[in-house]
This record gives sequence, structure tokens and C-alpha cells, in this order.
Amino acid sequence: MAIAKAERLMNLALCLLGTRRPLSKRELRESIEAYLEAGSDDSFNRMFERDKDDLRELGLVIETVENLDGEVGYLARRDSNRLPPITLDAEEAAALGLAAKVWQQARLAGAASGALQKLRAAGLPEDVDPYEAHGALEPRIPVHEAAFEPLMLACRDRRPVAFEYRKATAARPEARHVEPWALECWRGHWYLAGWDRDRGAERVFRLSRITGKVRTRSGRFTAEVPDVVTVRETVASWAGETADRSALIRLRSGAGYPLRAKAASVRELGDGWDELEIPYGHGLDAWLVEFGPDVVVVEPAELRADVVDRLRAVAKG
Repeated sequence: MAIAKAERLMNLALCLLGTRRPLSKRELRESIEAYLEAGSDDSFNRMFERDKDDLRELGLVIETVENLDGEVGYLARRDSNRLPPITLDAEEAAALGLAAKVWQQARLAGAASGALQKLRAAGLPEDVDPYEAHGALEPRIPVHEAAFEPLMLACRDRRPVAFEYRKATAARPEARHVEPWALECWRGHWYLAGWDRDRGAERVFRLSRITGKVRTRSGRFTAEVPDVVTVRETVASWAGETADRSALIRLRSGAGYPLRAKAASVRELGDGWDELEIPYGHGLDAWLVEFGPDVVVVEPAELRADVVDRLRAVAKG
């Protein structure tokens, strides 16, 4: 939902909840700035009817009655729109407190702080620290990429974006035009899933490979957003997580910790090299290329050839 529309709906809801008597369309139009800027009466009427339907779909109970002047008026009684009391036990409150404290970024800190205050009011005891309740666990979701915030907003508002993206096998970035669906963190890296307009297919992008600014574009999405976006599964397949074979590689000593972490066996070769047996699946060649001269593929031959081809493509670029 666009920010302008969300603000307009919020203002309409506040007007309807705050009035003691039914308000006519004319009074609502004079009270909400966005309606004053709507232009003609027909434009305002269409906008108002859509907004009223959207609020009802969101659960707001709006009554339609006649006011003292015989005009049709609208109001939302507080007793009809009051949520039931929230009851939380200590563990539930602590778990929600941990979730609210995960985000450390400035844009989200205010919302998280407000959520914690509501949790206190809903049953989180003042003397219960979520960290202590879960063994001094202090959660963090690190976000270092500048692209995260604009992409997060674009996913929320369903706005197309454009950015420069450098693939692991490319020497230079290229322009990508994407309809963003979801952001997800996997093994310390953030990924964006969405519809790549240039390729006409679903794609997943690693945020650390986005260069320059993320630019939002006008217009609506052209592809349907799936109910379930499998970001982690896609990235896992790239990294060989769905492997059914093994590969033998040589890795420079002290390098390639992620490869060592997933290795089935590690053997010292001497002269500053180790030999690793690692799971082999789709996308492993692209992952190995990221380690550059610190990795040499021993077998299978097809994996070695794929890695060499990717390195040559980078060198030619």
C-alpha cells in the first residue's frame, strides 16, 4: 500500500472514531487534506467509497446513519471497534519482547520501542528482562547493506525498483529492473526475491552485490506475487545445500571458513594447502568462484571445468 493512501486511511479512521455524531461526506472532505486535493466531486466520491470499503475490509465497523440535517453520515463507535484484552504469560511476553528487540536499525527502533511499551501494558512485567528469561540471549539481525532500507520499503509498498547488480561471475555490474517480493536473511547475508522484468522470471539477489542506489519506479507490478516466496530454498540450492554428490577441493590454509564449516572431511596437505570433501550440488561452481585463488577444484572434472569457465568470463570482463 502506498504511503499516501495509508496516511489517508488512517486520517479517515481517526475522524470516524473520534466523532460523537455522524459526519457527512462534506464534513469529512473538509477535515482531511487528501480529500480537499481530490479535485472534482466525482473523484472525491470514488476515493471516499474505496477508502470506506478498505477500512471495512480491514475490520473497522463503520455505521451509516442520518444526521440531524437529514444527510447521510458516518461514524465508527469505539465500543464496536475495541479489541479484546490481550493476556500473555511470562514466556509469551518474553518471546515477544525478544522479537521486538531484534532490530537495531534507526528506522525500526522507534516501532520496536513502541511495541515493547504495548507489551508492558499487555502483561510483560517490568521486572522481567527478555534477555534473562532466555539465558542472556541478545538477538541481532545485522544490516550493513545500504540497499536494505529502500528495498524493505519497496517490498512493503509494492513498488518496482531498479539497481545495478554485479553477479559473482561478472567483472562489472549491470542494470536490473525488479518487482520486489520479500527480503530474507540466510547465513549472515540478506537476499531479495522478486520478478526480474528484463528476464521475465523469478530471481533472487544478494544485497551485498547491489552497487549504487536503489531507485523506485512508478507503476504497478506486472507479475503475480506468489503466496510463498522460497528465498532460503533457492539460495540453499545455489550453495549446494541440496547436494547428492561430493566434490574434492584444495583450499589455502586459513581461508574459506564457510567451506570448512560444511566440509565432510579436511586433510592437511602441507605447503599452506588443505584438502576438503564438500557436498556437491547445483550452484557450487558459482560459490567456489567467490574464493578466487584460494580454491582449486580437484574433482569432479565437470565442476572444475565450470569453475574455470566462470573465472575466464570474469577475466575477460
